[in-house]
Amino acid sequence: MSYRFHSTATLAAFAMAALPMAVQAQSSDEPATHLNPVVVTAALAPRTANESLSSVTVLDEATLRRQDPVSITDLLRGQPGVDVSTNGSFGKNSSVFIRGSGSGQNVLLIDGIRLRSATSGGAAWQHLEPRMFDRAEIVRGPRGSLYGADAIGGVIQLFTPQGEEDGPQPRISVGGGSFNTQRLSAGISGKEGGTRYSFAGSHFTTDGQPVRRDGDDKGYDNTTALARVSHTFENGAKAGVLALRVRGHNEYDGGENDFVQQVAGVYGELPMTDNWRSRLTLSESRDESDNFDNFGDTVFDTKVRTARWENTFIAGAHELIAGAEYSEDRVNSTTAYDETSRSNAAVFTQALLDFAPFTLQASLRFDDNEAYGEEVTGSVGVGYDLDGHHTLRANYGTAFNAPTYNQLYFPGFGNPDLESETSESIEVGVRGQYAHWFWDAALYQTDIDNLIAGQGLLSNVPKTRIRGAELAAGVELDDWTLAAALTYTDPENRLTGKRLQNRASQSLRLDVDRELGDWSVGGSWIAQNHRYRDAQNQDRLSGYGLVNLRAGWQFAPLWSARVTLENALDQDYITTRSFDGADYINAGRAGFLSVHFGQ
Repeated sequence: MSYRFHSTATLAAFAMAALPMAVQAQSSDEPATHLNPVVVTAALAPRTANESLSSVTVLDEATLRRQDPVSITDLLRGQPGVDVSTNGSFGKNSSVFIRGSGSGQNVLLIDGIRLRSATSGGAAWQHLEPRMFDRAEIVRGPRGSLYGADAIGGVIQLFTPQGEEDGPQPRISVGGGSFNTQRLSAGISGKEGGTRYSFAGSHFTTDGQPVRRDGDDKGYDNTTALARVSHTFENGAKAGVLALRVRGHNEYDGGENDFVQQVAGVYGELPMTDNWRSRLTLSESRDESDNFDNFGDTVFDTKVRTARWENTFIAGAHELIAGAEYSEDRVNSTTAYDETSRSNAAVFTQALLDFAPFTLQASLRFDDNEAYGEEVTGSVGVGYDLDGHHTLRANYGTAFNAPTYNQLYFPGFGNPDLESETSESIEVGVRGQYAHWFWDAALYQTDIDNLIAGQGLLSNVPKTRIRGAELAAGVELDDWTLAAALTYTDPENRLTGKRLQNRASQSLRLDVDRELGDWSVGGSWIAQNHRYRDAQNQDRLSGYGLVNLRAGWQFAPLWSARVTLENALDQDYITTRSFDGADYINAGRAGFLSVHFGQ
């Protein structure tokens, strides 16, 4: 697999390098907005991708609808700088790595509200239904100075539909396929005057497949409800509410559980003056799990409540953002944690300065946590427009990751003496932006002090270094849509010289789609090299290559059908093993058919 991966990665690099020649004749001075999308996650303010001074990937609504993934992790796997490992398919535990940083070192936002488990630290990615979202932004690099703890590797934000079209826009989707899988979703969204709304619901159920070789099928069901309403008043003031709730049942290796994932929030925004806007957001997120397994019946319920106040000041081409945030974690569990709550107060500021052709972005944040004390994080980014199409950027940033309740107090491996992880990152990059295509290249290094790791009793690893390179490109030409990503990551424990656990060091993703009148066809090719399950790099998991195929048919106005064939070559692949050394296997070839009504 190693030789094949290096060969295909080299070919992919040449292919991406050849993109300019392939589309040069089609270029113009005005880049298409879908190839240079507006991003809000990177700087708390809308900036086009080439203005953001960040390594960013945007997956828009068209991409989500074309690929029609079963899981959000299927969409993220192999994106620039992103790695995914799973304990099997269909709702089984999943981890998302950004630039070699683990799930607990990255932030997940849903419409600006953070979702995570205070006990495990990471987000339950496997329970998020893709059809509830119409956009994803992946920002790579530290964002601790904007979002606080855990934003070492980056931030992923998922956006729900806002209601952009006048009048009610209904949509319905019904489908199913392999493993007795059934999917149903319905919703309505629209705009009436200054009011926008979106209501949706979905249900997913499957008999699943074994997660161990020769094991029993492990089923999964998931029911999701979404409500979002906002209103813009005549004076420019805004107010809105959001509620997203996921609940279901999951069978896994050794047991089963009932789960709930929920975010809810209310916000108000006022134009204080012509140049000053003030926004207050009150939110709550929940991660709940009632488990029935070999260890007995256990409960892990966490709740995070947050109040965030942001103020935006505009002075010509420059922008200043200043604010404060207060949050509180609460844990209710059958496990006897020594502490069950902690609060955090923070203030932050950011300057976005435009001295064309130079751009400067600088931010600073102070956190005061009652459990682990005070932390100061900051970042600075400099950009330079070489011409109308090419932008150079350089970034420096710091971040930190506080120990979770499990890491501190869980019986058997918790260590109350653990220190917070702290990081420093540098990055240089260049982006080429044209009418029908773009390319982006970045080199980075992240140094982490006191990385929390280990099997059994956890401890701090004194020094960790993660180096990497990313190359991404996209083309929209005539009826073709192409996207390519090539990633190299070197996550090293500096004490032992070994690669960090569960991380692939090389990955490639290629998405190709073609419109053929009322028909469309496409496919994705995702390849990764080997990874290690253990810190000593003795337990090696082989690399793999996946081919996913898809086709669509617009057979009547507002009516369409889609078919997807996941893992078309029936690849036998694993990304992690259980503690007893058994492979967690993923689904083989699987076909799904769905019929859709609506835009």
